Amino acid sequence: MRDPYQVLGVSKTAEEKEIKSAFRKLAKKFHPDQNKDNPQAKEKFAEANAAYEIIGDKKKRRQFDSGEIDAEGKEKFQGFEGFGGGQGGNPFGGMGGGGMGGAEDILSQMFGGMGGGGMGADPFGQMGGGQRGHMGGGRGRPAPKGEDRKINLSVHLKDLAAGKAPVKLGPDRTVNVTIPAEAEDGQTIRLKGQGQEGPGGKGDVHITISISRHPDFVREGANLRVHVPVDLKTAVKGGKIRVPTLSGAVALAIPGWSSSGAVFRVRGKGLPKRDGSSGDIFAVLSIQLPEEENPELLALFSGDEDASDNS
Repeated sequence: MRDPYQVLGVSKTAEEKEIKSAFRKLAKKFHPDQNKDNPQAKEKFAEANAAYEIIGDKKKRRQFDSGEIDAEGKEKFQGFEGFGGGQGGNPFGGMGGGGMGGAEDILSQMFGGMGGGGMGADPFGQMGGGQRGHMGGGRGRPAPKGEDRKINLSVHLKDLAAGKAPVKLGPDRTVNVTIPAEAEDGQTIRLKGQGQEGPGGKGDVHITISISRHPDFVREGANLRVHVPVDLKTAVKGGKIRVPTLSGAVALAIPGWSSSGAVFRVRGKGLPKRDGSSGDIFAVLSIQLPEEENPELLALFSGDEDASDNS
């Protein structure tokens, strides 16, 4: 493995906080779950993980800086550094040069067959598992988790208002999933550890939400718009109208001489916002005539016509 300082992109004098920050950035960037289409991401993630296990640990960092262990965390055998290359200068018959290359078989014999695969062995059991993938180690490669599940969930406006919606995870299992405020179509919600069972634990559930259309309300972010019918008399003289909300109708006073298309605000009756407040409802007036003919109304307008003719 490369020098762990170079892998994480920090200097040898870097502080612990800087090292930790650099590792987090690389782990996030190359995490296998986020880079399923990038075959190199898994290796880069494993390399960053292995580098952090060396210089992210005070003791191992001190050992590495002083030359006691190498970049893979393996102890250096200082007594063999004077041997030349080739088999002739190697009393063990398996070591080349003065380094540790090709020593896996010897280490396996010395430490009870704990040789690892891939990049090498870890006779001291210090390298650990993690999601290193191709790295060997005293603890071996971690058992795989179960498969993730993907679910499409239709969400109604009432679910958005409540901040939760039921989702079926199995024949006899339904749970309420939290819906974030101001959620949008296509947004994904992750339920950790709710997926398929596996040797290393359960996978996750990824829920993609789609927001259903409402027969009355039109959603505008955290606000709702609704058309409210109003009779001609109330529109002319003013009065109270009933405005529907997701939790029941409320009374709203409108002034006289209100035309169709006039918009009135009902505060705080919309959908939740990220800051904890609620949006509003915008009531759009729609003047409606009576279903049956009204003689008085006809007479009123007929009178207007007669007055116009007489003038």
